Amino acid sequence: MSEPTQTFSWQRPGGPWASGMVTAPSVPPLTPPPPDPPRPPGPDGPQRRRRQMMIFAGIAGAILAAGLAVVLVLVLSGEGDAFGRDRAEAPTDVRPPLARACPPPTGVPEAAPSGPPVAAPPAGPRTVDDEAGISYAAYGAPWETWNQVWRAGTLQVPYRKGQHFVTESYSGGQYHASILSAAVPAANNDAVTLDLECVGRQVAADVRAEYYPQPNTMEPLRDALTTLGGRPAWVSKFRLTFSAPGLSATDELSAVAVVDVGKTTAAVLYVSIPGTHRHLDPVVDDVLKSVRPL
Repeated sequence: MSEPTQTFSWQRPGGPWASGMVTAPSVPPLTPPPPDPPRPPGPDGPQRRRRQMMIFAGIAGAILAAGLAVVLVLVLSGEGDAFGRDRAEAPTDVRPPLARACPPPTGVPEAAPSGPPVAAPPAGPRTVDDEAGISYAAYGAPWETWNQVWRAGTLQVPYRKGQHFVTESYSGGQYHASILSAAVPAANNDAVTLDLECVGRQVAADVRAEYYPQPNTMEPLRDALTTLGGRPAWVSKFRLTFSAPGLSATDELSAVAVVDVGKTTAAVLYVSIPGTHRHLDPVVDDVLKSVRPL
């Protein structure tokens, strides 16, 4: 684009009198202003695109570096998931309480004392517990068939089979003599090896802590690895002394047998004879001897 021509007041454009500028001796000649310096040529298209690409690359690199710094801080501090996903929590231990408390032995398990060959069940009525995998002697009056599901204690052993009778009623409810059996999970998955001593002691401790008035004192009578009906078993027999408001019984003879029946569950047999009925104490040993696997 050309620049416009300036017209000054002392110039006469056109006409015969426009031969040049008017000067006077006292007036210096008018010098036209110098032209503007030429502007540097702008970058051509390819140069301009390269410069824009370099700017964009620098911005993207700065953003990427900032993001990597944030990820590194989160990973090292352990306060978040670097990829925005929830961290997987440690799996919950779903093993049964006895399996957690008494893991199976890692070495060769100690063999139970060998007993006599398994004999036929004693003559007379029997209580058959298909779920527990054992049977045992049943008795006449005053014993009655147990027809409830009783879960007591921390281990929540579910007693479904057996016999009982009420020995007295008091302010706390009814007090019972009992011969009850149950199946309790005691191994992991398909494992069938049990730490019988550990399981037996755990069940006996749960019986003492949860089934009887507190506090109480215990007189141990038997704690041994043995066989019942030819199957490995742990037997705990003890007498507890206690007191409760309105309760006539102040002691009880009890036995807990845990029998390995070759399953992930162990058979539990619980026998209790209150001190008010000591004439029935022989039932404890008698019912233990009568146990047979199914």
